[in-house]
Amino acid sequence: MARTAIVVKTERRQETARRQHAAGKKIKHPTKVYNRCKACGKIGGYMRKFQLCRICFRELAREGKVMGVTKSSW
Repeated sequence: MARTAIVVKTERRQETARRQHAAGKKIKHPTKVYNRCKACGKIGGYMRKFQLCRICFRELAREGKVMGVTKSSW
């Protein structure tokens, strides 16, 4: 949770973009709206379905904290 301020700021920007989109307005700064990991705040390697980056997803999946995800082996 080192980057909580950045995550909060990003959530605020996403919320304003959603409101503008719902109102039928053009989003003012579309390049400033991007997805961040909810756990660590990383931008890269983001998975939309889980709202986590690949590193946090892997750690949480290994601990069994992500529902419906199992380690595959063949």
